[in-house]
Amino acid sequence: MAFRGAYEHTVDDRGRVAIPARYRHEFAEGVVLTLSPEGCLEVYTPEGFDEMSNLVTAEPATHLKGRRLRRGFFARSWDAELDRQGRILIPAQLRETAQLNGAVIINGRRECLEVWNSDRWEKELEEVDAAYAAELETLE
Repeated sequence: MAFRGAYEHTVDDRGRVAIPARYRHEFAEGVVLTLSPEGCLEVYTPEGFDEMSNLVTAEPATHLKGRRLRRGFFARSWDAELDRQGRILIPAQLRETAQLNGAVIINGRRECLEVWNSDRWEKELEEVDAAYAAELETLE
Protein backbone atom coordinates (compact mmCIF):
# COMPACT_ATOMS: atom_id res chain seq x y z
CA MET A 1 0.00 0.00 0.00
CA ALA A 2 1.31 3.41 -0.93
CA PHE A 3 -0.14 6.16 1.25
CA ARG A 4 -0.71 9.39 -0.68
CA GLY A 5 -2.71 12.60 -0.65
CA ALA A 6 -3.21 15.30 1.97
CA TYR A 7 -6.23 15.58 4.24
CA GLU A 8 -7.42 18.19 6.72
CA HIS A 9 -8.48 16.75 10.07
CA THR A 10 -8.82 17.84 13.68
CA VAL A 11 -7.32 16.47 16.88
CA ASP A 12 -10.17 16.52 19.40
CA ASP A 13 -9.93 17.59 23.04
CA ARG A 14 -9.18 13.99 24.06
CA GLY A 15 -6.23 13.74 21.68
CA ARG A 16 -7.93 11.62 19.02
CA VAL A 17 -7.68 12.09 15.27
CA ALA A 18 -9.50 10.22 12.51
CA ILE A 19 -7.47 8.28 9.98
CA PRO A 20 -8.63 9.12 6.42
CA ALA A 21 -11.47 6.72 5.59
CA ARG A 22 -9.76 5.32 2.48
CA TYR A 23 -6.88 3.97 4.63
CA ARG A 24 -8.63 2.72 7.76
CA HIS A 25 -8.74 -0.89 6.56
CA GLU A 26 -4.92 -0.85 6.33
CA PHE A 27 -4.72 -0.36 10.10
CA ALA A 28 -7.11 -3.18 11.07
CA GLU A 29 -4.21 -5.14 12.62
CA GLY A 30 -2.95 -2.17 14.61
CA VAL A 31 -1.19 1.16 14.42
CA VAL A 32 2.33 2.18 15.38
CA LEU A 33 3.07 5.86 16.00
CA THR A 34 6.51 7.40 16.03
CA LEU A 35 7.86 10.91 16.11
CA SER A 36 9.61 12.08 12.96
CA PRO A 37 12.89 14.01 13.18
CA GLU A 38 11.04 16.85 11.40
CA GLY A 39 8.49 17.08 14.21
CA CYS A 40 5.46 15.36 12.72
CA LEU A 41 3.85 12.10 13.79
CA GLU A 42 4.42 9.05 11.58
CA VAL A 43 1.57 6.52 11.46
CA TYR A 44 2.59 3.01 10.39
CA THR A 45 0.87 -0.28 9.89
CA PRO A 46 2.60 -2.98 11.98
CA GLU A 47 4.17 -4.35 8.80
CA GLY A 48 5.33 -0.91 7.69
CA PHE A 49 6.84 -0.28 11.11
CA ASP A 50 8.67 -3.60 10.95
CA GLU A 51 10.13 -2.64 7.56
CA MET A 52 11.31 0.70 8.92
CA SER A 53 12.65 -1.05 12.02
CA ASN A 54 14.76 -3.30 9.80
CA LEU A 55 16.39 -0.22 8.27
CA VAL A 56 17.00 1.38 11.67
CA THR A 57 18.49 -1.79 13.13
CA ALA A 58 20.79 -2.53 10.18
CA GLU A 59 23.59 -0.85 12.12
CA PRO A 60 24.73 -3.30 14.84
CA ALA A 61 23.74 -2.63 18.45
CA THR A 62 27.40 -3.19 19.35
CA HIS A 63 28.14 0.20 17.72
CA LEU A 64 27.22 3.52 19.31
CA LYS A 65 25.53 4.62 16.08
CA GLY A 66 23.33 1.51 16.14
CA ARG A 67 22.32 2.04 19.75
CA ARG A 68 21.51 5.69 19.16
CA LEU A 69 19.44 4.91 16.08
CA ARG A 70 17.46 2.36 18.08
CA ARG A 71 16.94 4.78 20.97
CA GLY A 72 15.87 7.55 18.66
CA PHE A 73 13.38 5.35 16.85
CA PHE A 74 11.96 2.96 19.44
CA ALA A 75 11.81 5.35 22.41
CA ARG A 76 9.63 7.66 20.30
CA SER A 77 7.25 4.89 19.20
CA TRP A 78 3.90 3.79 20.62
CA ASP A 79 1.30 1.18 19.74
CA ALA A 80 -2.23 2.38 19.06
CA GLU A 81 -5.54 1.09 17.69
CA LEU A 82 -8.38 2.42 15.63
CA ASP A 83 -11.58 2.94 17.56
CA ARG A 84 -15.02 2.27 16.04
CA GLN A 85 -15.05 5.71 14.42
CA GLY A 86 -11.64 5.16 12.77
CA ARG A 87 -9.74 7.40 15.20
CA ILE A 88 -6.45 6.88 16.97
CA LEU A 89 -5.54 8.25 20.38
CA ILE A 90 -2.27 10.14 20.20
CA PRO A 91 -0.32 9.88 23.48
CA ALA A 92 0.03 13.24 25.28
CA GLN A 93 3.83 13.25 24.96
CA LEU A 94 3.61 12.88 21.18
CA ARG A 95 0.85 15.50 20.90
CA GLU A 96 2.91 18.00 22.87
CA THR A 97 6.18 17.38 21.03
CA ALA A 98 4.55 17.47 17.58
CA GLN A 99 2.25 20.37 18.62
CA LEU A 100 -0.82 18.46 17.50
CA ASN A 101 -3.94 20.23 18.68
CA GLY A 102 -6.88 21.44 16.68
CA ALA A 103 -6.46 21.50 12.90
CA VAL A 104 -3.88 19.09 11.49
CA ILE A 105 -2.83 17.86 8.07
CA ILE A 106 -2.57 14.13 7.43
CA ASN A 107 -0.51 13.36 4.36
CA GLY A 108 0.73 10.25 2.67
CA ARG A 109 4.45 9.54 2.49
CA ARG A 110 4.19 6.21 0.67
CA GLU A 111 5.32 3.98 3.55
CA CYS A 112 3.28 5.77 6.22
CA LEU A 113 0.89 8.59 6.97
CA GLU A 114 2.18 11.76 8.62
CA VAL A 115 0.20 13.98 10.98
CA TRP A 116 1.40 17.59 10.98
CA ASN A 117 0.60 20.69 12.97
CA SER A 118 -0.92 22.92 10.27
CA ASP A 119 1.66 25.71 10.72
CA ARG A 120 4.58 23.27 10.68
CA TRP A 121 3.15 21.65 7.55
CA GLU A 122 3.03 25.00 5.74
CA LYS A 123 6.70 25.60 6.58
CA GLU A 124 7.68 22.07 5.54
CA LEU A 125 5.74 22.42 2.31
CA GLU A 126 7.69 25.59 1.51
CA GLU A 127 10.93 23.64 2.00
CA VAL A 128 9.65 20.77 -0.13
CA ASP A 129 8.53 23.12 -2.89
CA ALA A 130 11.88 24.92 -2.87
CA ALA A 131 13.87 21.69 -3.30
CA TYR A 132 11.50 19.34 -5.13
CA ALA A 133 12.32 20.17 -8.75
CA ALA A 134 16.07 20.17 -8.11
CA GLU A 135 15.88 16.86 -6.25
CA LEU A 136 13.92 15.27 -9.12
CA GLU A 137 16.70 16.28 -11.49
CA THR A 138 19.26 14.29 -9.45
CA LEU A 139 17.32 11.03 -9.68
CA GLU A 140 18.65 8.41 -12.06
